Amino acid sequence: MLAKEHIDDLLTRDGKVLSTEGDKIGSIGQIYTDDDSGQPTWVTVKTGLFGTSESFVPLEGARVDGDNIVLPYSKDQVKDAPRVDTDGHLEPSEEERLYRHYQLNGARGRTEADTGRSADFPGTEGQAGTGFRQDSEDRGTVGRDTSGPTTDDAMTRSEERLNVGTERQTTGRARLRKYVTTENVTQTVPVQREEVRIEREPITDSNAGAAMSGPDISEEEHEVVLHEERPVVEKETVPVERVRLNKDTVTDEVTVDEEVRKERIETDGLRDDRR
Repeated sequence: MLAKEHIDDLLTRDGKVLSTEGDKIGSIGQIYTDDDSGQPTWVTVKTGLFGTSESFVPLEGARVDGDNIVLPYSKDQVKDAPRVDTDGHLEPSEEERLYRHYQLNGARGRTEADTGRSADFPGTEGQAGTGFRQDSEDRGTVGRDTSGPTTDDAMTRSEERLNVGTERQTTGRARLRKYVTTENVTQTVPVQREEVRIEREPITDSNAGAAMSGPDISEEEHEVVLHEERPVVEKETVPVERVRLNKDTVTDEVTVDEEVRKERIETDGLRDDRR
């Protein structure tokens, strides 16, 4: 429970406001105290971007944890609280709206005892109020909205639905690149060469004239030119194939697992009298 001595420490230490689950709701803005007793009764929580929005939260049930205040409310409940000007003073009508939002039944009666302000409840003089004031805006309806202004006799239930689509994004690139390598090619090629062979023939009547046509005794040379084949290598470039990149579309199935919120409606205080 917050006491007077906690106020200065909390305001000078830049404390935070936490939920019971330990989630940060916002930072401490201002602490409102009772005009008579000086006891802390309300705290404003700075929420939104750069703390530009302040929400009122009752300090009933709150506790101090180091430099922080722990409240028995969720972050969404605080952010959705009715907007009240932080002008240094809370009017009874503003307190009523806030108490309704935080579902503090009979809170106006406690506020009267704590703050010394009158609780504007219907009822006879000297009789305790019921904790409920019927305004002109909720006359004629079956019930009243305890969390804000009364609208009609029905409650809207909403739920989140999962809408799954696809988006196209780049996952990679593929390219063709040509480079040159060197390898050895071995082929066998037949080649021809000329060799000298000596042929001898005896003197016969058919060649006697050629044999006796020269001088009887002389010196003489005869030569024969020899030839051979050698391999000759030439290179030529020829196209062998064409290569290109193409794309195929493949369809896969991906399972999406996501949480969605649904509102449920339950009833309190109903009694089944059927037999």
